[in-house]
Amino acid sequence: MSMNAHAFADPRVRAWPTARRDRLQLALWSAQEIADATGGVASGEFQCSGVEMDSRDVRPGDLFIALKGEEMDGHRFIDNAFAAGAAAAIVDRPIDWPHVLVEDTTAALHALAAAARTRADAKRIGVTGSVGKTGVKEAIFAALDRSSRGQAHRSVRSYNNHVGVPLSLARMGARAKYGVFEMGMNHAGEIAPLADHVRPDVAVITTIAPAHIENLGTMEAIADEKAEIFKGLKPGGAAIIPADSEHFERLRRRAEAAGAEVFSFGRADHARVRLLDAIPAANGGASLVTAQIDDTRLCYSVAEPGEHWIANSLAVMATIYALGADLGAAGIALGEMGGLKGRGARHSILAAGGRATLIDESYNANPASMRATLAQLGQTPAHRRVAVLGAMRELGEFGPAFHEQLAEPLAQADVDFAVLVGEEMGPLVTRLGNAGGNILGKPIAFAHCAGPAEAIAALEEFGLVASDAILVKGSNAVGLGRLVDHFVSRG
Repeated sequence: MSMNAHAFADPRVRAWPTARRDRLQLALWSAQEIADATGGVASGEFQCSGVEMDSRDVRPGDLFIALKGEEMDGHRFIDNAFAAGAAAAIVDRPIDWPHVLVEDTTAALHALAAAARTRADAKRIGVTGSVGKTGVKEAIFAALDRSSRGQAHRSVRSYNNHVGVPLSLARMGARAKYGVFEMGMNHAGEIAPLADHVRPDVAVITTIAPAHIENLGTMEAIADEKAEIFKGLKPGGAAIIPADSEHFERLRRRAEAAGAEVFSFGRADHARVRLLDAIPAANGGASLVTAQIDDTRLCYSVAEPGEHWIANSLAVMATIYALGADLGAAGIALGEMGGLKGRGARHSILAAGGRATLIDESYNANPASMRATLAQLGQTPAHRRVAVLGAMRELGEFGPAFHEQLAEPLAQADVDFAVLVGEEMGPLVTRLGNAGGNILGKPIAFAHCAGPAEAIAALEEFGLVASDAILVKGSNAVGLGRLVDHFVSRG
């Protein structure tokens, strides 16, 4: 008898305990499950390994949901989806491909999301905030995925709106132990429906900052809208809130009114997860953090550079603690995380005489994140520091002042050259160009550009050299990702 046969003959192996989760199917969705969840009619038997709503992103085995909007109808792209390997589609009209026929495909997506939430015995975490929610979501996922040995799920990219959240839920497998979901908003009334979709065990607010203030009007209104996430909490759930925020008491009251146990994080003495010490690396890289959580003291490293990531790490640890999950695994995950595309990824790019460092923060921008990333640039060792700053959107009447106020963090970061992109940068251009600008320190050379193409040309003319550090930061609509791709693709 072979060794393998002996092993499986051992009664201790045959008696190895199995959990209910182990008996669940590996496929994400079967035809019958989709039909049962949506009230639709399946055309036949099939199984799907993923869920997608954009035919350009379909991978083999996916379920394609043909959503209909005001200007776009996903049914137009069904052939493209199946050409890319879709296993089936959810549709509101009969097609020649495997499908589930429903009355309304958007309602079917929501029903599928609810079915995914119900069937998975998973602890769910909802993450919102004005700044840092994607990075914190990714860090929480990394910590839980490590401790659960790959049985954590999260929303990908920034799928955080009325379509992205149910889509992310529908992608959660029955075997998942944890699900981490990002929730965003532009207007009042958008967070509560997302929280109702997820119904989290833990709700996280990273920060309150003047993002989308054009639509909300005041900082208090922003705090109130973010606090709507607590309405979706499961009974006995936990609220993770920033102790250092001037809106802390407002958030705490809203959390407690929802019946949540509050886990605050920050430097404040009243923080339940409190920063004791943080030692940044001399090269502007990883920080060594010491924190107190109730009667437990932790020491861990944070690979992501910058003061804002020290605060982010405390929010992560508070979440892991509230879940009763593995704090050690969280510390390892924070020490290993790399930058995300558009949100802090660092690239070594070709420059005259060697290599330069490009910091990609091109996906989003608001006054708080601009200041944080400029401070990070100032801590980065470099021959010269270059800031490519795109306009900050959705600031309304506050926009001119917020843009002009970037002069101080630019000077504090010791920036040698600034490329300012977009019409909204006009007040900052005026401030930097003012003859009295020397009160900020040394004069800052700058170029004002209409868009990414002009910004690329301005950088090319400036001439990047070895050991330069270049920060690229702006609202996604400005399109500075094109500039990042241009310089990174050169090798």
